[in-house]
Amino acid sequence: MTPEECRMPLRDHFRSPLDDVHSWDELHGMWPAMIVRQLSNVLPEPYFAAPSVRLSSLCEIDLVADTRLPSPKANESSLSGPPIAVASYAPPRPTRTVEPRLPLQDHYEVRVYDSRRDRRLVAAIELVSPSNKDRLETRSSFVAKIAPLLKRGICVSIVDVVGTFEFNLYEQVMDWLESTDPDLGPEPSPMSAVTMRLRATPTQRLLDSWHYPLRVGQALPTLPIWLNESQAVSLDLESWYEETCRLLRIA
Repeated sequence: MTPEECRMPLRDHFRSPLDDVHSWDELHGMWPAMIVRQLSNVLPEPYFAAPSVRLSSLCEIDLVADTRLPSPKANESSLSGPPIAVASYAPPRPTRTVEPRLPLQDHYEVRVYDSRRDRRLVAAIELVSPSNKDRLETRSSFVAKIAPLLKRGICVSIVDVVGTFEFNLYEQVMDWLESTDPDLGPEPSPMSAVTMRLRATPTQRLLDSWHYPLRVGQALPTLPIWLNESQAVSLDLESWYEETCRLLRIA
């Protein structure tokens, strides 16, 4: 069965009874690859899409300094003159040590590149996870990631099916850009799909948005993905969402 033959509405992946059987991160882990599969069918040369999944974690990087002296035979061709004594440096104590609040977030995204220009990023599709909107600092961090991409002329799409937190990240991006979208209304849906891009005119820069509120039980929209100011491809969220659910056996 093809994706076009099995269209069903958006499920609630974050509440019972569905999340009793399937964790939401099963969908988020696989959906980026399915989006890449769809885009590979419509992206013209020299553009290509690639998934990027980064899970939040605290990690440590060990730097090991090798204090063993090299063998004279191994380096005799590069030695000239007597050895030079190197004084060791003992840095002073830090003026302050704190444990910073670094928001840990999961990142599920698809990036579209132009291979002609040293893999230049032209579009980013962000799949929102609960860790992107569960706290003020994580929402702020997400917006701080999106806004600079827009300013660099990169098309940004946000797909948010997380309905367990009453925040609309598109609205918060608009706030950061000191703008508004009247279509959001006084109580915007916490779930939405949107594409945004900045384009230049002879006198000003304009922000274009394609915003679609999402509801459990409704189909997902098709979003434009802009490769440059005059060329776009379509992202059929519904078809490949359904294909993802089918492969994962999510009813």
